[in-house]
Amino acid sequence: MIDVIKFYSVNDDFGAFSNFARYPIKIKGKTYSTSEHYFQAMKFESASDQNDVIKAKTPMEAARKGRDRKKKLRRNWESIKDNVMREAVMAKFSQYADLKSLLLSTGNAQIIEHTENDAYWGDGGDGSGKNMLGKILVETRERLKA
Repeated sequence: MIDVIKFYSVNDDFGAFSNFARYPIKIKGKTYSTSEHYFQAMKFESASDQNDVIKAKTPMEAARKGRDRKKKLRRNWESIKDNVMREAVMAKFSQYADLKSLLLSTGNAQIIEHTENDAYWGDGGDGSGKNMLGKILVETRERLKA
């Protein structure tokens, strides 16, 4: 039987897996307060819209700004969003030794973002969601093992 690790809140045992966990990441010479800040900022074409998200004081504020449809989304967002998330997750887990060892400590466990609030990145609360963040964490773990 495969172990299952569920996370959602940053206060959970594996809360560091959340994009809201306070681990600044560096990507292409820029620092982002959290992986959520990076992911949400990358949704937008204009640098000023990106910077507005980057300057958000909290990951929740960054998420809210990232959902603002008055800002112009990248035309290709739907086709690139998974790779943007892969880039954010890899940056986070390769830039912090403690996070890398936490992720590697999960062995071959399935990792699930357990939330009713999201059926794409999470499991939809009842397991019907795609759990893309969990899948990307597992992919990242395999890449870091190699």
